[in-house]
Amino acid sequence: MPDYSRRAVLKGALAGAAYAALPSFGAEDLAPVYDEIRKRHDEAVQRIQHWIRQPTIAAENVGSEEGLRLMIELLRDAGFQRADRIGTDGKPGVFATLDAGAPRTFGLYFMYDVKQVDPAEWSSPPWEARLVDKPGFGKAIVGRGAVNQKGPEGAFLAALHAIRGAGRKLPVNLVLVAEGEEEIGSPHFPQVVRRPEVMQALAKCAGITMPSAAQEPDGEVTINLGAKGIIECELVASGEKWGRGPAKDIHSSLRAAVDSPSFHLVKALDALVTTDGVDPAIDGWFERVRALSPAEQKMIDTAAQRLSEDTKKKQYGVRRWVRDLPFRPAWMRLAAQPTVNIEGLVGGYTGQGGKTVLPHRAVAKLDFRLVPDMAVDDCLKKLRAHLDKRGFADVEINVGGAYPPNTSAADAPAIRAEVATYRKYGIDPLLWPRLGGSWPGYLFTEPPLRLGAGHFGLGHGSGAHAPDEYYVVESANPKIQGLDGAVKSFVDYLYELAS
Repeated sequence: MPDYSRRAVLKGALAGAAYAALPSFGAEDLAPVYDEIRKRHDEAVQRIQHWIRQPTIAAENVGSEEGLRLMIELLRDAGFQRADRIGTDGKPGVFATLDAGAPRTFGLYFMYDVKQVDPAEWSSPPWEARLVDKPGFGKAIVGRGAVNQKGPEGAFLAALHAIRGAGRKLPVNLVLVAEGEEEIGSPHFPQVVRRPEVMQALAKCAGITMPSAAQEPDGEVTINLGAKGIIECELVASGEKWGRGPAKDIHSSLRAAVDSPSFHLVKALDALVTTDGVDPAIDGWFERVRALSPAEQKMIDTAAQRLSEDTKKKQYGVRRWVRDLPFRPAWMRLAAQPTVNIEGLVGGYTGQGGKTVLPHRAVAKLDFRLVPDMAVDDCLKKLRAHLDKRGFADVEINVGGAYPPNTSAADAPAIRAEVATYRKYGIDPLLWPRLGGSWPGYLFTEPPLRLGAGHFGLGHGSGAHAPDEYYVVESANPKIQGLDGAVKSFVDYLYELAS
């Protein structure tokens, strides 16, 4: 395993400062860099494993400072001359720069936090980062954060190590911003990005990229030209606020004479969706929804013809799409449809066996996905008014993280470089209007920065937010790249960005 001591960090910082002294080579001279990737395979695997073994769970206040320090070490070791802790009102962020003396500068978005885990649900311990043989894929690292995002981020850092190890000069300068609250809705990330020195550095960038593992099991790659926004919140019903039901948990025999805050919450939740529980039914929710453009419709037509419906169903463990829709209209909803989702319901007794209790309080954890041109403040006002109008004025809305959608043009430099790099590997990537999920890209794509932003990287992984999350490091599937191929794709991408 590489030395992650203070001496190693200092060594990495000095190596970063030496970038300007290294000779610059064209893309045709990259064979020595590719050799370095192969030589450093075990080092790259161990770096990712070491990172995964540091739990960093913002939602549970676990390991954030330790995770931040480790990320800073990794960045300095990879050649960033500057990698600083940026304090916020929540978990800290990172601001890092690598000046290679290149004509062009590009931005990077990293995250160092991960989702919660229940170890009992995992076949391999989530913090051990074991190498496991996965049928149909090959050898993979299994652990929380393996694909979201420590594996792909580790692959990107391995690309920087390979370029430097081959005596090459990085073809672009880099500006990196990172957060430790992505998995709780990035509530304080604006405090990192909007610092004057950070904004000044980002303003020099021609675009911004988030490392990814973009290959599906059949080798297909989709480039998302944006992402949905999100509101994460809790709805809370209680006897205290309602003025009905108990002020503390009481015996369930009293249900005949006493109201139930739990059922009160269930009724409130039911009022948020259509009768089949599928679409939002909040008053005015669709007033500002922007329809898909003809160009976006064409992207969906192309994707529906090329993507394998059976592969998608197998990947997500589903038998039918919502309302038994055919594949194209079902998949189109990922780009076009706002959503109301219940992440979890908590109330009363949840242990083994029964406990005849009438709970005084119940909580629903929700996320709302937003599409252009929906706005967070407008949606929250509509949600509050909708509940109030239907007799649920007492139900509390406690917002965690929230931010709007983001969109990038297909001809943005970062996106054009993605397309060109994938095609070098014989991959004709699909363009897709926007990711069904969310990330705080609006901070880069909206004024004043107006940067094109995207996700890039060959390789494959799955299980984000779920048990047995994995990232393939030695591929037995000829359609997908292992770790070395992923690292090579980042090298090629950097040189494509420079061109």
